[in-house]
Amino acid sequence: MAGLLVFGYGNPSRGDDALGPLFLEALQERLASSPGVDIEFLQDFQLQIEHALDLAGRDRVLFVDAHVGCPPPFRFERLVPRRDGSYTTHAVSPQALLEVYRRINRDEPPPAYLLSIRGERFDLGDALSRAAESNLESALRFAEGLIGATPGTAWDALCP
Repeated sequence: MAGLLVFGYGNPSRGDDALGPLFLEALQERLASSPGVDIEFLQDFQLQIEHALDLAGRDRVLFVDAHVGCPPPFRFERLVPRRDGSYTTHAVSPQALLEVYRRINRDEPPPAYLLSIRGERFDLGDALSRAAESNLESALRFAEGLIGATPGTAWDALCP
């Protein structure tokens, strides 16, 4: 099991909501020639409580999703487990997923971070917007540096 889990989620059929899956594809291509990179990539349309099982045994987790409410080009933040109303729905927040992990394992989840990439258009059938393409490229450059950084303090220092 890889130490770092990069989990990109979103619906590729809904315009900029495809940013999470597109991020994963591009990052995998960019890191393909990097020997010894200890990363697993996971993609889905949305987070579900079952994904708490995917967090077990990880050193850290990076969630990647499109967001309309973050400043462009992206926001990077440390997550803390938090019970919210999403754990009872079909789409769970990353914070609620961490809380589910805590409850089922009776242990703290691995350090987790959210990379929110700014999107603008989320309608069914929309193409990726030009602004989202630019934001995606900025997020990829940031992530390449992040993955090369020492986990823990170096990652936390980049959070607001």
